Amino acid sequence: MIQCNLLVIKTHQLEITRQFYQSLGIPFQQHRHGNGPIHYAAEMGILVFEIYPLSDQQTIVDSSTRLGFEVLQLDNLIAALSVDVILKKPYQSEWGYQALVRDPDGRKVELTQSLI
Repeated sequence: MIQCNLLVIKTHQLEITRQFYQSLGIPFQQHRHGNGPIHYAAEMGILVFEIYPLSDQQTIVDSSTRLGFEVLQLDNLIAALSVDVILKKPYQSEWGYQALVRDPDGRKVELTQSLI
C-alpha cells in the first residue's frame, strides 16, 4: 500500500497563506533547514503539509492544484471564513457534507465534515 506523507505548496504570500490554512484548523510551525527558506509545516497524521515561498526563479503559483481536508463542524468553520473565499456553501454530496473554498492563491480547497 502506498500512502502520501508529504504535500508542499508554494506561494508569494507566505504569511497570508499560512493564516488561511491555520483558520481551517491546521496547526503550523515555522521551520528552516540550514540556509533554506523559512517555511511552515504541519504534521497531520502521517502527512506533513508544508507551505514554502516561491523561489526567485518561479513567478507563477500553481493554482490548479485542488486540496481536500476533513474538518470538524463544517458549518461553524464556513461561518468564520470571509465570504469572498467561499466558492460553494456546505451541501450534502455522495462523499459527505462538503463545502468548497479558495485559498489566497486561488487553489480550490474541498472541506468535508469528519464523521468522527
